[in-house]
Formats: sequence, structure tokens, C-alpha cells
Amino acid sequence: MIILTRLNGVKFALNEELIEVIQENPDTTVVLRNGNIYIVNESMNEVISACIEYKKSIQK
Repeated sequence: MIILTRLNGVKFALNEELIEVIQENPDTTVVLRNGNIYIVNESMNEVISACIEYKKSIQK
């Protein structure tokens, strides 16, 4: 799971395997396979980097 921050400053953990789409317009929006949508403070690149780091951490 990755830790993200909602626009109101509340942190939450997200199962990165459920992410279908990440877009910036201008806020970063994360759309999950189940249709849930999260708008977060992190940039698209930060979300992608968090996903990559998480994948690396579980492959050890």
C-alpha cells in the first residue's frame, strides 16, 4: 500500500494494485478499477514513484 494525502491534508493508505488511471488536471486524480476517485496533493510523478518503491520493497 502507498500513503497519499487528500486535499484536506488527511493521509490515507491506498492499495496501489487497484489504480487504473492517474491524471493531473491540475489536481492529481487517482481512479481505481472499482470506480472510486481520489484527488490527492501528490503529483502524478510522486504517486508513480511511490508505486514503484512499494513494488521494489515487496520483491525483496
